Amino acid sequence: MAEQPPGRSAGEGEGADGGDGAGAAGHGGAAAPAPAFPAERPRRRSGRTRRGGTGEGAGGDDDGAGADERSGGGSRRGRAEEPADPESRARDICLRLLTGAAKTRKQLADALRKREIPDEVAEEVLTRLEEVGLIDDAAFARAWVESRHSVRGLSRRALAQELRTKGVSGELAEQALAQLDPDDETEAARALVERRLRTTRGLERQTRTRRLVGVLARRGYSEGLAFRVVREALDEEESGAGEWDGAYGDTAYED
Repeated sequence: MAEQPPGRSAGEGEGADGGDGAGAAGHGGAAAPAPAFPAERPRRRSGRTRRGGTGEGAGGDDDGAGADERSGGGSRRGRAEEPADPESRARDICLRLLTGAAKTRKQLADALRKREIPDEVAEEVLTRLEEVGLIDDAAFARAWVESRHSVRGLSRRALAQELRTKGVSGELAEQALAQLDPDDETEAARALVERRLRTTRGLERQTRTRRLVGVLARRGYSEGLAFRVVREALDEEESGAGEWDGAYGDTAYED
């Protein structure tokens, strides 16, 4: 690219904002002479951008623009893009939260309260979202019970407690928990114990029993059910001790 005439650089540079050096280089004027004004002015400009969150460097104006975007400028644009009226703000907040995962009405109400949305506006927006099916506490409770029971092995009692903390009403929680029967709960407890049996091998039976019962207790299982399931699992393991030893050999007692 042809070298820019010196007269043009000195006479037509953007001296007002102190950024002609970066501008000339950016337009292919790498060989253009230094600007005629003192170098202190760009440094004062850089000082302002450092307060915006960026350091001093060769790309002065580029860094300054980035700082404005990341700090003051970006914040101003973010505020400008955010709806001014509380109803629109509340709706946008709820939709963003619902994009990631289902939420209960209480969870969304708490989020709106933290954002200082007036209670009457929040109630109106949440009711509207319920009417269109975006908020469904009953469906949330059913999915929560199914997932947490199958994956974590939680008992009915533990699941009921979690649903309460999520704001699900007692009636809806009971309906969701009704999909679990006592046999499901017992099988889940047995599966938990079977997964933990190997980690307790080599310990005295009393110690193993205490630890395994503790595992079930932390999942909300009753003491009676926990002791019964653990006792059955240990009895079964002892009756087949030869098979266990043959299957695991020297690693049978590894933690």
